[in-house]
Order: sequence, then structure tokens, then C-alpha cells
Amino acid sequence: MRRAEKRLRTPLISTRELAAALPEAGWFVADCRFELGQPDAGLAAWRAGHIPGAVHVDLERDLSAPVTAATGRHPLPSPAVFAARLARLGIGNDIRVACYDAGSGAFAARLWWMLRWLGHDAVAVLDGGFAAWTAEGRPVSMDEPAPQRAAAFIPQPRPGMVVVAADVSAALRRGEALVDVRGAERFAGKSEPLDAVAGHVPGAVNLPYLENLDATGRFRAPSELAALWRARAGAEAGRAPICMCGSGVTACHGLLALEAAGVPGGRLYAGSWSEWIRDPSRPVARAT
Repeated sequence: MRRAEKRLRTPLISTRELAAALPEAGWFVADCRFELGQPDAGLAAWRAGHIPGAVHVDLERDLSAPVTAATGRHPLPSPAVFAARLARLGIGNDIRVACYDAGSGAFAARLWWMLRWLGHDAVAVLDGGFAAWTAEGRPVSMDEPAPQRAAAFIPQPRPGMVVVAADVSAALRRGEALVDVRGAERFAGKSEPLDAVAGHVPGAVNLPYLENLDATGRFRAPSELAALWRARAGAEAGRAPICMCGSGVTACHGLLALEAAGVPGGRLYAGSWSEWIRDPSRPVARAT
């Protein structure tokens, strides 16, 4: 089987680069737009207009497993289940993937991370997302792409990229950094619109994922990202933190920023806050 380029040049792709790539064979463009609390909004937005050829990939239908009493709000599917879903979408091991969402990359980063988790490195997130694409007057289509022929996707899982609650506790005891990328109000426990308990994991540090972006909504330069994550979380080559959020989605944005900054090796607490609070014996911290 012909393999895709092992790794794209960076984990981010510009609007100019994507526009140049669209006519090429061997690319899959994933529209990952989604709105928490409005599960049909992403698909509706895709139907109203999308990058030509883009296929809608839904956070809850495609990138999550069913919720159980022990999981967070967006549990990871098993590698086998997700690999089968990728194959049905038409993503094979020989395909390069560009993923985008409305703008920030918060949802597109989930697909980026999950592909990397299964050993597929030929994937990048559109910097600035659909907002940047349309702001530049680039083409938009309402056409539904022809059904993709099922592909062959053989997963090569990297289990070390993901941690569970017990790993988080052990890492904190060792002095490793745990970064919670939720907004400051949620981290402090002053506001909680989504989960039953407010607060954060004791010992975690807060770096809201939107701080990875500049005033234009694109990712900061690699040097700026490196400085930001080093100052806030002590992140540097060989010392990448664990990232978490509310349900393991926007945490992937943090891991994408670290990769862009030249700090690979960050791990995802996939269950994140919504899983942590399922067990009342786990400690909770709030700002005083």
C-alpha cells in the first residue's frame, strides 16, 4: 500500500497552501464545525456552505464513543472502531488530511490528534479555519461531495499519547505539569455551564486555549507559543505537559499548539474534567 507523506511540514496548513492542494489527488478535507449544546449546528453550517470537496466529520457521531456512567462527555472510541470509521469516510493510510472548523481550531484539533493517535501523521489543521477562508474570498460550495469509496485504514495506535485519571494523579505526584485549557472562570470554579461540578484538578495550571491564537484568530508564531507554554507550564523539549479540558476536545488544541511550538510529546487526559468528577473521591479545587 502506498503510504502518505509520513508527516506534513507543520501541524498547521495555511489557506493559501490548502487552496493549492485542493486540486491534487490524495487529500481529504474534513469540516469539523460543531457547537456544544447544539449538536446539529455543525452539519447545518456545512450544508449552508463549506470548502469545496469538504466532508463533514462530526464530533459526537464520528469522533466520540457513547457516553457511559463512568466516562466524560466525549469519550474516545476504541482504535479499531475509529479506524473503521475513518475507512468508511474514505480516509486511508495513503491520504493526507486537512481539517478545519469555524475558526479557532478547537474542534479540528480533535481529529488532528486522533489521527496522530492512530499513527497517521499526514494531517494538519487549517490555520484560522473557515472564517479565514471566507474572509479571503476563497470559494465556498453547497454541493455534497460524491460518496467516498471505502478506504483501507490500518491503525498503528500510540497508547502513550493518552492518559487516564490514575496517570494524572501519579504525574502530579512526580511534579509533572497538568494544563487545563478551559477558560479562567471555569477553571476557578466561578462558572460551570456544562458540567455538574465546578472547579479544577488540584495542582493543574490554567492556560485557556484561546491564548494560543493571535488577534486575527490564527495561531501565534512558534516562538511565541514556545514562550507562552514555557512561562505558564514549564513546557520545553523533553518536558511536555499533560493537557485536559472539559471533555478531551479543546485539550487537543493545546497539544496542537505545543507541536507547533516544537514541543512534541504532550499527552491527553481524554476523559478530562467531566470524567474526573464522576468519582466523588477525586479531589476538586476552586479559587478562594
